[in-house]
Amino acid sequence: MATRQDKKEDFYSKAHLTVAAIRVFEHLHARPPTVDDVSKTINMSIEQSNFVCRKLEELEIIEAVEGSYGARLFIRDHIKIEEIPRGEEENKLGEELKKFQDTQKAIVQKMESFQVKQKQKKKDLFAEMEKKLKEELDKKA
Repeated sequence: MATRQDKKEDFYSKAHLTVAAIRVFEHLHARPPTVDDVSKTINMSIEQSNFVCRKLEELEIIEAVEGSYGARLFIRDHIKIEEIPRGEEENKLGEELKKFQDTQKAIVQKMESFQVKQKQKKKDLFAEMEKKLKEELDKKA
């Protein structure tokens, strides 16, 4: 008996799973889901769900409609899933996910570096102001 970890899922399978999750969520909650809702429904990482949903949107299988409560997912044409090649390994997904995570790490590092620089600039500015203030007080005294 194969376990979930042993089973390698291709994009075709993930597409079916995602569309099914949209349908099940709509049935249970009487409203269209967000990507986060789909992610939780099928126990998939939010990054992976975003990737799959973006690809499905590009293929015009689903549609993300922006509303006052965020982007909601709707099934546009589920028949187009059958045009997706079956059995292809999802190396591309893994690569894209890795790129995305690396980009996020780089952004966080840049932000932290920027914050450190800003703190130092602030410290230097206050030191300079304090120095000028002391000079002014010494001149008056």
